[in-house]
Amino acid sequence: MDTFSYVAQSAFPLVWILVPAIGAFVRTRHAQSPQQALEIWQRWWAIGAFGLGSLWMTVAFLAFPDTMATAIGFDRTPFMFEIAFANLGLAVMGFRAASASARERITIGLGGGMFLWGALAGHLYQWFANGDHAPGNTGGVLVNDLLIPAVMIILAVRSRRLEATPRPAANIAA
Repeated sequence: MDTFSYVAQSAFPLVWILVPAIGAFVRTRHAQSPQQALEIWQRWWAIGAFGLGSLWMTVAFLAFPDTMATAIGFDRTPFMFEIAFANLGLAVMGFRAASASARERITIGLGGGMFLWGALAGHLYQWFANGDHAPGNTGGVLVNDLLIPAVMIILAVRSRRLEATPRPAANIAA
């Protein structure tokens, strides 16, 4: 595999972080409050990073299992079917998070994190113990596995704190 192809395949997963981040950034320029801006970020992140990113992985593992096996540096196994449906579960949770409460978003982030952070540990193990430098085992996938649930949790915790912060009373002229 040539260098350009390797870099492109390694970097592709970052689309699921960059597009929602850019979309949220652009959309929040018109937000009228910090709460509204935070809600915009949470929805973009839930739908784009968590939902669509996981749905893409579902489709990729089901429709292109040989390509995905090569991308992660393994032979094709029945386990890949299970990975597809684990990602489908993450996609459903991500789409649900778009209209969830902050508390539910924290739970969704933690649930997704258990799978994705476990996958991150597995990728790192394969990288260092077995020298697996396949583009689907290193690079962007590591960033996604770490940040997608972490950012959801951080945004939701921030949202809960804003909800709990008392707002100053408005001045009413007599």
